[in-house]
Amino acid sequence: MMPEKFKVGTDRLSSEQAIAWFESADEFALANCAQQMRNKFNPCDEVTYLVDRNINYTNVCTTDCLFCGFYRPVGDEGGYVLSKPLLKEKMQELHDLGGSRILLQGGHNPELRIKWYEDLFSWMKKEFPDIQIDGLSPSEIDNICTIENLDTKEVLLRLQVAGLDYLPGGGAEMLVDSIRQRISKKKISAKRWIDIMDVAQSLGLKTSASMVIGVDESYAQRVEHLKLLRDQQDKSLQRGDKGFEAFIMWPMLLDNNLGKVLKRNEPVAISEYLKTLALARVYLDNFDHVQASWPTMGPEVAEIALHWGADSIGSTMMEENVVSQSGAIHPMMTEEMLRRHIEKSGFKAVKRDSNFELLETQQG
Repeated sequence: MMPEKFKVGTDRLSSEQAIAWFESADEFALANCAQQMRNKFNPCDEVTYLVDRNINYTNVCTTDCLFCGFYRPVGDEGGYVLSKPLLKEKMQELHDLGGSRILLQGGHNPELRIKWYEDLFSWMKKEFPDIQIDGLSPSEIDNICTIENLDTKEVLLRLQVAGLDYLPGGGAEMLVDSIRQRISKKKISAKRWIDIMDVAQSLGLKTSASMVIGVDESYAQRVEHLKLLRDQQDKSLQRGDKGFEAFIMWPMLLDNNLGKVLKRNEPVAISEYLKTLALARVYLDNFDHVQASWPTMGPEVAEIALHWGADSIGSTMMEENVVSQSGAIHPMMTEEMLRRHIEKSGFKAVKRDSNFELLETQQG
């Protein structure tokens, strides 16, 4: 059941209420609440999408996360760092398709110094000034800080000057340290992840937030994660910063080393994904945007998610490697395919950039 007196957009859902809703709320009533919150921030007849490309600039990493099938240890013959000619070829392909963003992420490669990143970003901006660089993640920023013995602000400032536009919310997984110690014990703590995002937001960098469910977490731990995000958003907005642009949530896949140690042996149920998405949309009452996840759940479930609180279906994700090598079975999308799935759900498909600035409005 849902509290009859709760008013979406007026009342703030407490953590205790959120846990209770996880445990006993009527799912369709929850979906209705989530749609009300979605419509408060976004036109109810529009769903946005992004044409972008994932580029994993290196797969060398020292973190050894149990869920990652993509990385290679230092010195492994399968390790690589992409060359500029290859990067230019990939970016040109995106440019020719009308894309607006590169999602540039890799591993914690100890051989790449901050000057390497500065040179890379400057070169990318010179070659393709109209393509936004959504680069690295808080854990990769922390790795640079450690290697260079520099504080977070200096590292982010230098990368921002070089051309970094956006710090994506990768590496969050579940922002609960007891869980992080089980699945990615070499990665940064939950507090460190939030602190790096706080500095990025104070500098005017765009940011996003994410959550990965299905790692043997409790409902209370999901809410603990969401509370950290909501509290940080409050802090950022109160001082006049933009905060997180969007929230993205997806389930952990089982086809990796982590699947051998999890208690569950079945994929996260569609109903559980949708319930968590809707609950997050209501709880994160200071977030403008919530995104559906089609790479892990499939495009048909993403269509349903657009009626459970999501206002974006995500992006084309050309050349996704990390999630696909951890067991995702859904093929990559073209712009035309994304538009069809949005329109099939009864919404108007609107192209955007990573800042949620509209690049195209569906006519008629």
